[in-house]
Amino acid sequence: MNKTILSLLLVFCFGATQAQHYTLQQLVDGTLSPRGIRHMESAPDGVHYYQMNPESTAVIKFDYATGNAVDTLFYTRTARECTFDTFQGFTVSPDENRVIVYRDREQIYRHSFKANYYYHDVRRNMVRKLTSNTSKQMIPTFSPDGKMLAYVSDNNIWLSKFDFDTESQVTKDGELNNVIYGATDWVYEEEFATTRLMEFSPDNKLLAFVRSDESKVREYQFQTFDKKLYPDFYTYKYPKAGESNSSVDLRVFDIEARTIRTMELPLDADGYIPRITFTANEQELVAMTLNRNQNRFDMYFINPRTTVAKLVLREESKYFIDSELLSQIHFLKDKFTYVSEKDGYSHVYIYGYTGTLQNQLTSGNFDVTNLLAVDASTNTVYYEAADESPLRRNIYKTNIDKPKHIKLSDKSGTNSASFSNNGKYYINRYSNSNTPTYVTLHDYNGKQLRVLEDNVQAVSNLQSARLPQKEFIKVPAADGITQLNGWIIKPTNFDASKKYPVVMIQYSGPNSQQVEDKYDAGWHFALAAEGFVVASVDGRGTGARGEEFRKQTYLNLGIMESDDQVSAARYLGALPYVDANRIGIWGWSYGGYNVLMSMSRGGGMFKAGVAIAPVTDWKFYDTVYTERFMRTPQQNGSGYTKASAIALAPQLQGNLLLIHGTTDDNVHIQNSIEYSRALIDAGKHFDMFYFPDQNHSITQSRKYLFEKVIKYYKDNL
Repeated sequence: MNKTILSLLLVFCFGATQAQHYTLQQLVDGTLSPRGIRHMESAPDGVHYYQMNPESTAVIKFDYATGNAVDTLFYTRTARECTFDTFQGFTVSPDENRVIVYRDREQIYRHSFKANYYYHDVRRNMVRKLTSNTSKQMIPTFSPDGKMLAYVSDNNIWLSKFDFDTESQVTKDGELNNVIYGATDWVYEEEFATTRLMEFSPDNKLLAFVRSDESKVREYQFQTFDKKLYPDFYTYKYPKAGESNSSVDLRVFDIEARTIRTMELPLDADGYIPRITFTANEQELVAMTLNRNQNRFDMYFINPRTTVAKLVLREESKYFIDSELLSQIHFLKDKFTYVSEKDGYSHVYIYGYTGTLQNQLTSGNFDVTNLLAVDASTNTVYYEAADESPLRRNIYKTNIDKPKHIKLSDKSGTNSASFSNNGKYYINRYSNSNTPTYVTLHDYNGKQLRVLEDNVQAVSNLQSARLPQKEFIKVPAADGITQLNGWIIKPTNFDASKKYPVVMIQYSGPNSQQVEDKYDAGWHFALAAEGFVVASVDGRGTGARGEEFRKQTYLNLGIMESDDQVSAARYLGALPYVDANRIGIWGWSYGGYNVLMSMSRGGGMFKAGVAIAPVTDWKFYDTVYTERFMRTPQQNGSGYTKASAIALAPQLQGNLLLIHGTTDDNVHIQNSIEYSRALIDAGKHFDMFYFPDQNHSITQSRKYLFEKVIKYYKDNL
C-alpha cells in the first residue's frame, strides 16, 4: 500500500469522531464506494487476458505481467462487414481465431439473458450474425478446438461449424415453460447458480447436455402494470417447497453420427444434476447429482459411448451438502480436489479417479471458504481461508504431493482472489473495515506485480465525509454460551452521557455473514448521521464458524436466528449510551423474514422494524433453497409451522413497515400480501409500501426506499 493511501487513511481514521459530512445520496450513488476494475477474462494460457475497451468497441489481448496490450482481436471500426459500433460482451474461442460478441441483451432471470450474437473471424477480420434465426441466443459455448459453437435458442440447442459455415438444430422439442435443453430453469439458476448445463468432450466429438422437463412444474403469475391501461401478466415456472420440480436427464449428442443417447445415470426421479463436465479423458463424462433432500451427493464417471455410469464419490450428511462446494471440484490427470465438511470444518481433500481418498490437504478449526484454482502442471492448489478469524480471509497455496501451506496475502482483513487459468496470476482484492478496496495483480508466488486500483479518490472522499468507524464486539447468543460476532457504529457527535436509539441491521440466513472485517459504505451510515446507533450481529446459523455452527438451524429456520437477535438487542439495551426502549430492527429478504420472526418472538424488545421483501411462510418459497434447510412441508410439517411468520403474526409487537416490489420473481409479493392478511385478521396495525414493477432488488428507487426507511425509524423510535 503506497504512502499516499496510508497518510489519507490516518487522516480519515483520526477524523472519524468529528461531525460527518456525507449524505444518503452519496451512500447510494457510489460516491463513497471504492471503484472496481473492468472484467479481465483469462486466456487459455493463463499468461494473457482479454478485456473490452472502455468504449465497448474492441476486444483486446493483454499481458498479465506487464498490463501491456499485445493484440486486438476485434475492433468494430476496422472489422469488415461490421454493422454496429458497440457491443455489450464477448467470448473468445480457445484458439483465438474467433470472437463472439453480443448486442441487444435481454435479461431473463437474475443471471441469464439472451441477445443477438455476432461471429468475428479474426484471421479474415470479418463479421456476420451468428445465425439467421430471428430468435435471440443464449449461453454460446465453444468446442475445445474453437471450430464449433453450441448455443441455445428458444430452449433448443443449435450447433455452428465455422470451417463449413453451417448451423444445425440439435434438439427439436424445446419449448418455453415446458422443455429446456442445455440451459437451466429458474430454480437451478437462482439456487445452484448455474445457467448452463452443456459441455463439449475434450476431443470435440461429443456434446453433453441436460434436458429439463418443466411440464409438471406449476406456473406462478404476477401482474405487470407498466403504466398500461390494461396491464399484462408475467408467467413462469416456479416450484414451491414440496411441489414438483423439473425432471432432468443427461444426454450426449454424437456430432459426426448426429445421434443422441441418454446416459444411464442412477438419479432419483426427483433428483438434481447441478453440474456436468468432462475430465481430460473424452471417455469420462462427469455428472454431479444431489437427491431432493440434498443430503446425499453422488459423482459419477460416465462413458458417453456406452452410456454406463460408475459411482466415484458419495458423501452423505445428517444435515445437507452445500451445493456451492461442487464448483470447487477440479480434475487433474488422475485425481481431483473436493471440499468437504466431514471433519466439522470445510477442508480440501484429494481423491483418486477410483474414488479413493488420497489425502486431506487442509485441516484445523477453521473453514476453507473457497478453493480458488489448481495448477495441474505443478499440482498446486490455491485457496481462501477464514483461518485468522471468521471475520477475515487469507489466500494460501499448497502442493498436493508435498503439502506446505504458504500464505500469499500479507494484509489483515478480507482478501479475495481471482486466478488466471492454471493459477499463473491472480488479482487480489483487499479491504478492511477502514480501508477501501485495494486491487493488485500478483504472480503465483504472491509477488505483487502491479496496482490495478488504489482507490485514492475513494479514500479522499471518505476523509472529507468522515464516515464513523465500525467497532467489532462480542455478543452472547440466546443459549447463554455461544459468543456471537457483531459490530457497532456510533452516531454523529457521539456523547457517551446520552441515551441513543438503536437500529439493528441483519440478514441471518444460513451460511451468510454481515459481520466481516471489510470495507463498506452502505446506506446504514445515514442512520448514524441521523443520531442512531447502528449495530449488526451474526447469529447462530451464519458462516465461517464450522459446520455445526452454520447448520444448527437445520429443519427449524427462524427460531435460533430470531432468538439471537433478541438476545443481541438485550445486550445492546444494557449499554450505558443506549435507550433500551428504542431499539429497531431491519432486514431484506431472509433478513426481512427474521425481522418478522424477531418482532413476533421477542416479547416487545423491538419498538420498530422494517422488513423488505420478506419470506413470510416457507411453503411460498422455492424447492431447492427451502428444502435444503427444511426438507419438504410433507416431511417437516411442524418445522414449517414453527418457522411461519404468518402463523406468528398475532404475536407481533412493535411498529412495522412492510415493503415489497410488485414484480419480485424471487420472493413473491404473495408473501407480504398473505402476511398483511394475517395481521389484519389479528387486529394488528402496520404500515406497508410497495414499489410498482420492481423486482427483489428494488434497484431503481434506492434513495427513495432508504429515505422512507430512515423516516420510519425517526418517527417510530
